[in-house]
Amino acid sequence: MKLDPNQNYTFSKYFENGYYSEDLADYFGYKLVLVNLMLPLYQGELDRLAELRDRITEVLPYVPLTTELARREVIISKVVLELIHYTNVQIRIEFGIKVSNLLQGNLDYLIRTYQTNQLLVVEAKYEDLTRGFTQLVAEMIALDQWEESPTITEQPILIGSVTTGKIWQFARLDRANKHFELAINSYRVPEDLEELMRILLAVLKLEN
Repeated sequence: MKLDPNQNYTFSKYFENGYYSEDLADYFGYKLVLVNLMLPLYQGELDRLAELRDRITEVLPYVPLTTELARREVIISKVVLELIHYTNVQIRIEFGIKVSNLLQGNLDYLIRTYQTNQLLVVEAKYEDLTRGFTQLVAEMIALDQWEESPTITEQPILIGSVTTGKIWQFARLDRANKHFELAINSYRVPEDLEELMRILLAVLKLEN
């Protein structure tokens, strides 16, 4: 894989060009493996889980999820914004960062909790989660190399998710070893909503 450092590459361009995740990781000096990625689960009470599931289920028959925007509005934003109820998480939408000409662009959702210094990035896709993972890998490498935030530099593990709204898959980056694990397992919404919410909250290390 060859990239021209004098050209501009956005995160979305890696998706559009169809690069393989492992090739992109290797180019930047990272290793990548596909695994059955079992992330920790938050053990506290989810007092609004049934309400969230009902809200999502209610609208699904009436809104065609034929675009990325529709999926973000109908499902993804509801799940992401629900995290605010359980923690003082701050959510940045279409958050732009630039590390270099090769690592720049907008993150669909950058979720950060300052009390535990944890961060989560979520990439929304209409379809093709395989290529979505390539874009997510580029975003996580950029975050790993981004020096403007002390919160990020203190976090040894970065977690990201790529989602169509109804399907969610995760990636984990061990920063010290420059080692990615991409999940072959996935979580469905609304069927696996409880497990998904418990993973997202555990990533943010919310105290039980």
